[in-house]
Amino acid sequence: MTPMLDIAAEVLDGVTVLELGNFITGPYAGLLLADLGADVIKIERPEGDPFRSFRNGSYSPNFVGFNRNKRSVRLDLTTQEGHDAFLRLVETADVLIENFRPGVMQKLGIDYATLKVWRPSLVYCAIAGFVPGSERGDDPAFDTIGQALSGMLSVFLDPSKPEIRGPTISDQLAGMYACYGVLGALIGRNKTGLGRRVDVNMIEATASFMPDFFASVSREGTLMAPTTRASYSQSFAVIAQDGGMIGIQLSSPEKFWRSLLVAIKAPELASDPRFARRVDRIAHFDELGKELAERFKTRPQAYWLEALQQADVPHAPIKTVDEVLADPELIRAESFHTMHHPQMGEVIGISRPVLYDAQRSPSRYPPPMLGEHTEQVLRDAGLTPSEILAVGGLPNK
Repeated sequence: MTPMLDIAAEVLDGVTVLELGNFITGPYAGLLLADLGADVIKIERPEGDPFRSFRNGSYSPNFVGFNRNKRSVRLDLTTQEGHDAFLRLVETADVLIENFRPGVMQKLGIDYATLKVWRPSLVYCAIAGFVPGSERGDDPAFDTIGQALSGMLSVFLDPSKPEIRGPTISDQLAGMYACYGVLGALIGRNKTGLGRRVDVNMIEATASFMPDFFASVSREGTLMAPTTRASYSQSFAVIAQDGGMIGIQLSSPEKFWRSLLVAIKAPELASDPRFARRVDRIAHFDELGKELAERFKTRPQAYWLEALQQADVPHAPIKTVDEVLADPELIRAESFHTMHHPQMGEVIGISRPVLYDAQRSPSRYPPPMLGEHTEQVLRDAGLTPSEILAVGGLPNK
């Protein structure tokens, strides 16, 4: 019999990560590694990660969402004492993640060229906004910039009323690929004993997430519009009589189209020449959407969910975030969990979506207060009480 995984020993147990990250890209990479068991030490400047005060205070939802399972150390890297304390932390670190503008780390005297001499086994990950050598390399870069320059934003926007909507995507993708790069470098280090520099930028990370859009242009000259993907996958969002929304994706099997006609009691659409074949339904996608919209607004959402279920049509109710939090299936699966911070109270976190041997351990730490672990971390690194005082390293009280 295969033994069950000891969840106390996570896959990155024993790996120490120094995160010099602000806002999203660096912190999200750190979060992913922390959720796999790495000891992620978040190095924050005296005023802290700007996301702390994004909605006022020092513990905004934006900060909370990206910083569980980390310990916070408050250091002023512009001072000699802070710089020296940081190098002491580097001595025992496996990974460093930073998402500063190019040149900042060099100005601080802790760039890759310096640190690889100090610690040759260090995996150094730099997350940038722009591709290497870009004329805009020194410009500020946020999520919208990454989406705009990668082509992604063009397929989200309605040109008649362009509005930025939805979650940050380029930011998280850059952080995700940074984690991916770090994991690969750690595996490579097992063979050589040496670390590597890992570079990721928002534009390439975002473009790589939509390979079919680029393949469509290069292979057949098709520039996919905002609804092109939906037309090929036959995906629809409809509104029921009571305002409830439903998402439907028929994909390519003909049986799902036939099942939909049964569910909505519209056999006449099968003989409509506009919808007779899948290629016809793609060509007349907008017209089909209007036909479905008219039918779905005649009954409440519950009726349609039952009818679609009985007919075996791929569908789901379109839920709001609060409804997802209350979903009984996700509650049973422990897809979310509650952490308790001694000062800030209860914090709801998203559980790691990756399971090993059907298990995942709960979060070890709630998102930290600024400098909450400074004294402990620096003491563990061998700094004396006087050295810790010199960097202002006393935890918040």
